[in-house]
Amino acid sequence: MFDYDLLVVGSANADLVVGVERRPGAGETVLGGDLAVHAGGKGANQAVAAARLGARTALLARVGDDDHGRLLLDSLRSAGADTVGVLVGGVPTGVALITVDPSGDNSIVVSPGANARLAPEDIRVAGSLLYASHVISAQLEIPLETVVEVVRNLPEDSRFVLNPSPPRPLPTEVLAACDPLVVNEHEARVILGGALVSEDPADWARLLLAKGPRSVVVTLGARGALVCDGAEVTRVPSPEVDAVDTTGAGDAFTAALAWRLGAGAPLREAAGYAARVGAAAVTKRGAQESYPTAAEVEKLR
Repeated sequence: MFDYDLLVVGSANADLVVGVERRPGAGETVLGGDLAVHAGGKGANQAVAAARLGARTALLARVGDDDHGRLLLDSLRSAGADTVGVLVGGVPTGVALITVDPSGDNSIVVSPGANARLAPEDIRVAGSLLYASHVISAQLEIPLETVVEVVRNLPEDSRFVLNPSPPRPLPTEVLAACDPLVVNEHEARVILGGALVSEDPADWARLLLAKGPRSVVVTLGARGALVCDGAEVTRVPSPEVDAVDTTGAGDAFTAALAWRLGAGAPLREAAGYAARVGAAAVTKRGAQESYPTAAEVEKLR
């Protein structure tokens, strides 16, 4: 019996968000609205999103012994996520600087802070957490060598889900463990690099699968997602909603996908549920504050 449906290994940031009429170009200054501070980071976002849906969730991460770190711990606990794996102290909590335009699109710069100190040794020490978890999810706002260590310590009966964000080339052993590899359009382009010979996202899914993952999901925002675990690529639609802020929506999608896969749902069904979760998340401002409960997701059918 697993203690956790989902263990998220990843980042925890304070999101400093400013609304702007348009995002600045190089060398340009624009005036924005009032600064808002939210709990964020791709790892903490996933943990909160899954916990709000009802998944038994834990986070393995690092934060500073500061106000931002306490904000993150409070947000995780309020959502029902277990913080036993969150290591505190040493360096300041990571910070994301986010601008959001009137359409809801965002641009993000991340100062990793404590996230950069989540080391392979931390994974080895936390072995009991990995073995207590049905699904393990990771991203790339922590050192790549730490993600490699997660893969090397995966229990045989667990499932590994990776969102390679921010994207970078991935070792073969990491790609081979992904079930699925979850990418948006930008991440797909970066990972494919010279192999990008088509502008059709369905071809991207096939090309990514050929690199070694057991399955691939390509998220397309309001257009839904593509899933591929063999020769066939299937499109999963997203409900039509009025987008207010897309910050953290991809994290909500990945968390929901990982949880439903761990519960035994087929890939297409899990992605359909995740698309509804992601759609619900863009209807509210912020990342973690925007994440829906299971009851709210059921309304988006």
